[in-house]
Amino acid sequence: MEQVIEKKKDSAFQRSWKFIKKNPTGVIGMILTAITILSAIFASWISPYDYTAANLKDRLLPPSWADPLGQSVYLLGSDQVGRDLLSRIIHGAQISLMVGFFGVLIALIIGVFFGLISGYFGKWLDDFIMRVADIQLAFPFILLAIIVMSVIGTGMWKIIIILGITYWVGFARLIRGQVISLKEQEYIQAAKAIGGSNFTIIRKHILPNVMSSILVLGTMYIAEFILLEASLTFLGLGVDPTIPSWGGMLADSRNYTTTAWWTAVFPGVAIMLTVLGFNLLGDWLRDRFDPNLKM
Repeated sequence: MEQVIEKKKDSAFQRSWKFIKKNPTGVIGMILTAITILSAIFASWISPYDYTAANLKDRLLPPSWADPLGQSVYLLGSDQVGRDLLSRIIHGAQISLMVGFFGVLIALIIGVFFGLISGYFGKWLDDFIMRVADIQLAFPFILLAIIVMSVIGTGMWKIIIILGITYWVGFARLIRGQVISLKEQEYIQAAKAIGGSNFTIIRKHILPNVMSSILVLGTMYIAEFILLEASLTFLGLGVDPTIPSWGGMLADSRNYTTTAWWTAVFPGVAIMLTVLGFNLLGDWLRDRFDPNLKM
């Protein structure tokens, strides 16, 4: 009799280890992104001090592990008015993620809508939408944002809206190209032949097939939006100065980079690691979902 040898199934730990070895950059991106998101969600619980509490006696104290006099009780030091830098960085994650997520949400809704109707219906509608997109791309974002913020004023939600109505073009052009390819597929033609409405075909057959591309681009845009928010706030055109923002912390540290290096280094590291995390995660998602990269 033939003996049937059953292959032993890997344990959960073994499967996890194989995934980590196969996707090291993706795992690093997930970890960095998870740390940022969890820090933003539980900021009020994990912050060692009140991020608004100022104490001029503790002004510009170095990190506790780098203080030769042993006077500092702050893990990452204090800023120019004696506020705990770690607590402000943790709460600053909330601002960065809100700008990133909501900015992408606005850009996604506008861009996907126009990308779908432009690619599906084509003709004059496609020409009109793409010409508007070309005009939008002709203006550098930073220049446009500086002009708009100078006129309407600063604020977090104003940055979110400007990012959303500027970056919809990326989603629109991506989705349009995929829809043009998808609508020629046999299953789409069959759906039309049996009397399926345009709305039903777009909702049931086209939109699900472009969701992976939307997810990848959205993840990468979050990283870009975080960086842009920090840049605008650094220039004084971002969120309100009373709100803890990584870009605002960098702006406040300009006069102290030689005497209090920690006021600039740690907010900069927070921006770098967060942007790196989302970019690595986006790269992994692209490799995971793009069929052309699997060939």
